[in-house]
Amino acid sequence: MRKKKRLLWQLFPSYLLITIVSLSAVTWYASNSLRNFFLDQTAADLLVRAHLLEKQIIQFLGPLDANVIDALCKEIGQSSATRITVILPSGIVIGDSNEDPAIMDNHALRPEVIEAKKGNVGRSIRFSTTLQQNMMYVAIPLSDHKRIIAVIRTSLPITAIDKELKSIQSKIALGGLLIALLAAGICLYVSRRISQPIEKVKEGAEFFARGDLSHRLPETDLIEISSLADTMNKMASQLDDRIKTIINQKNELEAVLSGMIEGVIAFDMDERIISINQAAAGIFESIPKDMLNRSIQEVIRNPELQQFVTQALSSTDNLEGDITLYHEGERIIYLHSTPLRDSNSDQIGVLVVMNDVTRVRRLENIRRDFAANVSHEIKTPLTAIKGFVETLRYESVKNPEEIERFHSIIEKHVNRLTAILEDLISLSRIEQYDEKKEIDLEKRGIKEIIQKAIQNCQEKAEKKSINIDLSCDEKISAMIDSTLLEQAIVNLLDNAINYSNKESSIHVSASLKDSEVIISVQDHGIGIAKEHIPRLFERFYRVDKARSRTLGGTGLGLAIVKHIAQAHEGRIHVESTPGKGSTFEIYLPSA
Repeated sequence: MRKKKRLLWQLFPSYLLITIVSLSAVTWYASNSLRNFFLDQTAADLLVRAHLLEKQIIQFLGPLDANVIDALCKEIGQSSATRITVILPSGIVIGDSNEDPAIMDNHALRPEVIEAKKGNVGRSIRFSTTLQQNMMYVAIPLSDHKRIIAVIRTSLPITAIDKELKSIQSKIALGGLLIALLAAGICLYVSRRISQPIEKVKEGAEFFARGDLSHRLPETDLIEISSLADTMNKMASQLDDRIKTIINQKNELEAVLSGMIEGVIAFDMDERIISINQAAAGIFESIPKDMLNRSIQEVIRNPELQQFVTQALSSTDNLEGDITLYHEGERIIYLHSTPLRDSNSDQIGVLVVMNDVTRVRRLENIRRDFAANVSHEIKTPLTAIKGFVETLRYESVKNPEEIERFHSIIEKHVNRLTAILEDLISLSRIEQYDEKKEIDLEKRGIKEIIQKAIQNCQEKAEKKSINIDLSCDEKISAMIDSTLLEQAIVNLLDNAINYSNKESSIHVSASLKDSEVIISVQDHGIGIAKEHIPRLFERFYRVDKARSRTLGGTGLGLAIVKHIAQAHEGRIHVESTPGKGSTFEIYLPSA
């Protein structure tokens, strides 16, 4: 992965490199141009000098007088500081201002000589082995109008030119360096001017990335950067508004979901939980955050729910049904599913709404049982009454004792029907009191009420030789309806007497505990099995149906006790052990 660089170090080196390359190119071009200018000037000067010697030399070439020509070259060369050489077409040197022609090499192959023999001006720059320095040579041909008879060559050392050029180049390089340094400073300033606003934009973007959408980018002098900053500020403002709206909507949705008594779970197509409210997590005794983004198989060990979710995800319709949970008792949960869809109407999951309908289903069962029981309880005596009446009417029963027995049976069933109806009317009246809160309460002593209830049941208890004892402080009082409370205690005592063995005892007590008055009726009878206790206060519910009817009960006594306690904003509680007896307790608010 390539190493990232700041924009400043992208711009500044680029600008600096362009500046240095430009200065170097200009310096090189200027130096070469200046050198070529000096060399051209030197060549032109040498050419002029050669032409000035042309008439003086040509007169000694026909006939040839080499000594005069050599002397003339030395004289003129010394006075003009120019090396002058006269060369025959054969390449033999016949005159030279610096050397003895006799010892000089043949010059026929010299470039400038070759060019001059062609009738042109020959020019060459090379190192002279004779003088041991770089020289510029310019040669011109001498002709007698028919043929070239000699070549005059003038030359000067160019070492001085090179030295002067090096001095000039040094000055140009120094100037270029100063200009480069100045340009570098300008490049750095310009780079910073460009990069700093972008750095500010980057810092602002980092604020936005961290979620600080209230930060605003500063304005700059650069139109493009300023437009970018304005655009990003508007974007941040719009994002801030939208995020706040989304958060508010999310909080509102969470508040709605949290406040719902129904459980709500959203699943994706992989059966992972993507949303769950507190009510749903509570149903499975968990915490919402511990269930999020985990599969249903991982967090909810209920095959019925897992199967329901699988079916809901594979279906495009709404589904509903009941599942049963077993934890500290049986609970019935009603499920209703709705497909979740995205903006393209593609299914992305399913929403399952859960209601705990345990009480509803139980009430439905109670209602069905009540309807069946009340029908049975009324139908049974009516059938008996009808049968005996028809017997008396259509059959010849002449025995007065038989007729009297039939009348007794009819009267017994009529009394039973009357008792059932009276209890139903009483229960209905108490329920109305409870619902409308119309019960008349007054502060009364509890002991007085209990004593009256015991007196009402005393005769029945004596027939079975059952002793009823009372333990109650005179000071204990409560806000009560004395008639209703007495009825509740009578019902409890009646039950205790019915299900107690002969010559046993019943203990009635009242006590005060934690701002509550507790009225207790304890017997030592047959007791009640544990599985019957949750339904004990339902209407017409009987633990032992055959024995209950033999004892003459209507099956509504304990239901009446329960509703009387509730009408007093209290409750009833029972504890029982089969074979050892039962204890019923009424809890009432103290005065």
